[in-house]
This record gives sequence, structure tokens and C-alpha cells, in this order.
Amino acid sequence: MSDSIIREVYEVLESRRDHPIDSYTSNIMKDSDKKAEDKILEKIAEEAGEVLIASKNDENLIYESVDLIFHTLLLLVYKGIEIDEIFDEFSRRRK
Repeated sequence: MSDSIIREVYEVLESRRDHPIDSYTSNIMKDSDKKAEDKILEKIAEEAGEVLIASKNDENLIYESVDLIFHTLLLLVYKGIEIDEIFDEFSRRRK
């Protein structure tokens, strides 16, 4: 598997935002602006807590980390941030 999966997931999230279907991601993003953002932020907080517990218990860390990354990507898509802005920031920090 290559790192292109992140770009692919991001594009799916953008598609679900722009062309909603009956899916978890479309439904969470089509709520009123404040409610949608709050729901996404609540999920990020929940998933961050689960990452902490998984790490301390040495179990499910990969699974919980992917959930956290997914919901963070969902927030970025919801806020209209382009994936290349994220990659550019990573590149800038690597220098």
C-alpha cells in the first residue's frame, strides 16, 4: 500500500461534502455549520482519548490512531482546506 491512500480518502471526503450521499461522513457534514463542526470536534476529542487509552494498554493503537487521523481529515475537508496545503506544511517543517 502506498501513501496515496491518504489522498484517496481525502478526495472521497471532499466528494461526500460536495455531493452528499447517505453516509456517515456526508450526514455529519451537512448539519448546520455550528452543529456539524461541533460533532466533528467531539469525535476528534473522543478518538484522541481512545488513542491515549490504546497506547497505555498496548492494544488497538493502530486502529484508534487511524480513527483519529480520519476524523482530523474530515475536519480539514469540512473547513475547506486542500490536501496539498497539508502536504506543503509537512514539507516546510521537514526543511
